[in-house]
Amino acid sequence: MSQPLYQLVYCSRNRIAGSPNAVAAEVGSLLAVSRRNNALAGVTGALLLHKGWFAQVLEGPREAVEASFAAIRQDTRHGDATLLALEPIAQRSFGDWTMGFVGSSPENARRFAEVGIAAGFDPARLGAKALHAILLDLTLTTDFALAA
Repeated sequence: MSQPLYQLVYCSRNRIAGSPNAVAAEVGSLLAVSRRNNALAGVTGALLLHKGWFAQVLEGPREAVEASFAAIRQDTRHGDATLLALEPIAQRSFGDWTMGFVGSSPENARRFAEVGIAAGFDPARLGAKALHAILLDLTLTTDFALAA
């Protein structure tokens, strides 16, 4: 019998410093490690990086998503990590991706505007349900070259 699924939603401040290329390289490294670890732990999800914030949805067994979040809270690339929701779910929203990613690009700037997060983006004020909906919308409307 499989374990019950949980969904964890959090936001944190991006503490990665440097040039846009250096930030992109560090985010690429973060994604590679996350995808490897998530595949081993049975965790799926999507990560958004926008306006100095990370917002993420993690899905999987409760122990695994809690362990992932504990590691994120210790990661110096994340500041002020705030748990917005941890609740049981019937099925995964991001089951195809060990870690989908939506980041800064001219194309994503247009898409962010379409879902109403171009200005004043504060994920803590948006809340877990709105962040989940935004990530779901953004991941479903792209070819997701960076998803895995």
